[in-house]
Amino acid sequence: MDPPLQLTGNPWLDLATASLAAIAGALIVHGVGAAILERVLRFHQIGAVIVRRAREPARWVLIFAALGLVLQGAAPTPPSLPTLRHANGLLVIAAVTWLALAAIDALVDIVAAFNPRDVADNLHARRVRTRTRVLGRTLKTFAIVFGVSAALITFPGVRQLGATLLASAGVAGLVAGLAARPVLGNLIAGLQIAFTQPIRIDDVLIVEGEWGTVEEITGAYVVVKIWDERRLVVPLQWFIEHPFQNWTRTSSQIIGTVFVWVDYRVPVEPVRAQFLRLCQEAPEWDGRVANLQVTELGEHAMQLRGLASSVDSGKNWDLRCRLREGLIAWLQGEHPGSLPRARAEVRIARAASDRAG
Repeated sequence: MDPPLQLTGNPWLDLATASLAAIAGALIVHGVGAAILERVLRFHQIGAVIVRRAREPARWVLIFAALGLVLQGAAPTPPSLPTLRHANGLLVIAAVTWLALAAIDALVDIVAAFNPRDVADNLHARRVRTRTRVLGRTLKTFAIVFGVSAALITFPGVRQLGATLLASAGVAGLVAGLAARPVLGNLIAGLQIAFTQPIRIDDVLIVEGEWGTVEEITGAYVVVKIWDERRLVVPLQWFIEHPFQNWTRTSSQIIGTVFVWVDYRVPVEPVRAQFLRLCQEAPEWDGRVANLQVTELGEHAMQLRGLASSVDSGKNWDLRCRLREGLIAWLQGEHPGSLPRARAEVRIARAASDRAG
């Protein structure tokens, strides 16, 4: 067995000197290694992302590991040496957990870099990024649980609790599982969403009667950005248990409707021709669908329904507004009496006045 570290005869001074030397050595090793890796991988996109994400946590892993070596070789004279060793061990676990989280973030960044969303057809990119983001958050949750469990095992009094958390077994594990049922439900729902993908980032949804886009998917909830810039926060499990509308499930293309009530005297064919002209002049129309039909007959008017298509729901909303305004303006100009109106016949009874005269 190697003799304990002794430099000056004073155990505290020896420990401080050796610790400073170890920290300096760790920083030198880290700086030189990071510089070499950055130079070697400067043209390698994946390697550069990993180095950037892992640079800071790796520094602290090296520092605490070097301190651990010093503390293990220090003279046992200081009575607080076991406490220092234990505290440094906890710091090593925390730094390694931080490094694992950084590695997961690097993986998510790499996938995002190879699947940009700012392209015309980003369906595949949104699918991949959603799956990667949800799985990344799930892996980070497991990494944190393992880190906390490893830290708890270092305490003799709660070692059994740490082992229980790590193995997810025993009575304490069952109690914790029941207490964390909503969390576990969202975790499982997150995995289901990652693999089956009923929703993705940037999908257009109708949730609880609100129209919006998926802005963020976390490990517990989904943030839907409403059209008026409000945010609707919905638990992940809700999307597994409730029906909702996804307007971009397979494609962003959509067909919108325009309803107009007109008088029975209006000729339908000229209105249909005008509707088609308005669609052809509209920049929001994608050229797929443009049709107008009589869909309902009322007591005083008939209903015309126009169908028009666009590449996405945002453009279709603008197209529908443009078509409504154009049809009303055309009807007012070409057929002034075409819009519905309430009519009443008023008969003036003059018999009484004639007899009076």
